Amino acid sequence: MSAAGKPAIDPVRWQPPPVQPLPEFGPADLTIVGLPGDQPEDIVVDADGALWTGLVDGRVVRIDPDGGTTTIATTAGRPLGMTVARDGRLLICTSPGGLVAMHRGTGDIEVLCDSVAGRRLQFCSNVVELPDGSIYFTESTAKFSFEHFKGAIFESRGDGGLYRLDPDGTVSTVLEHLYFANGLTPTVDFSALVFAETQARRLSKYWLSGPRAGTVTPLAVNLPGMPDNLSTGADGRIWCAMVSARNAAADFLSPRSPRLRTWLWKLPDSLQPQITPTVWAVAFDPDTGAAVSGVHMTHPDFGLVTGLVEREGRLWLATIGHPAVAHCALPS
Repeated sequence: MSAAGKPAIDPVRWQPPPVQPLPEFGPADLTIVGLPGDQPEDIVVDADGALWTGLVDGRVVRIDPDGGTTTIATTAGRPLGMTVARDGRLLICTSPGGLVAMHRGTGDIEVLCDSVAGRRLQFCSNVVELPDGSIYFTESTAKFSFEHFKGAIFESRGDGGLYRLDPDGTVSTVLEHLYFANGLTPTVDFSALVFAETQARRLSKYWLSGPRAGTVTPLAVNLPGMPDNLSTGADGRIWCAMVSARNAAADFLSPRSPRLRTWLWKLPDSLQPQITPTVWAVAFDPDTGAAVSGVHMTHPDFGLVTGLVEREGRLWLATIGHPAVAHCALPS
């Protein structure tokens, strides 16, 4: 550990992608819903219409349709991406820790996977379950936990991955060397998984069936912002939470001497490149990757959008910047 209490980093030179602008979709009328804790990183909806999120202190919270909140359980690691499984349980990525399943009624928690190839999971990030019972999940970085997520960005080593957990408990590596693997969602026909790489600023498709099964093709690349969690809309659009615009200082440093980032990492967080809070969500066409809808604005009480989901004509947003979630009319 460094003098500042952070793990040491071992950065390499890395060339950030170019930037292609997205359409400017403009603001929305945002409603803020306060929570009994901070930083609800992801948000999902169950079959009963209740929303679920996880707080920075480990609490898993249900948000009922009337706006009331109930703490159902507390995870050992920080809850991140989640999904509702076929059996109704909540599948939750934790960091550090791994993948767990939580009974929505009792709060009982079962560890499903805490290691890959003998290595403990550090930053299990997002998860989906397919109709055949197989579970896919991402790990943003094999070295750092959520607490020190900037370390992976500083290192630029691309040590994230996509993994598969079969119903018999077998865990296999699907993709390696991903640059901060993050959001994960299936296409509406389950022919492919769409996954986000936050540092690489791109969305890609991992094909599950058809002639391209087992291969990866780009969907949306050279994004001007940092993609986080994903969800699939009722019409098949791929909703992407954009946590922030690209950081020009980080892009400047990445291809230059790694010593600069090693020195910068040792400084207090306040002196490092910062994320500028915005409310930013973009819907992509699942076939062409075109940005077809979205919201982009600033708000004094909300920003740093990291998760999103549709419910009853509203787009719900989660954040790592505030003790609240928010919603707006679903952009057309």
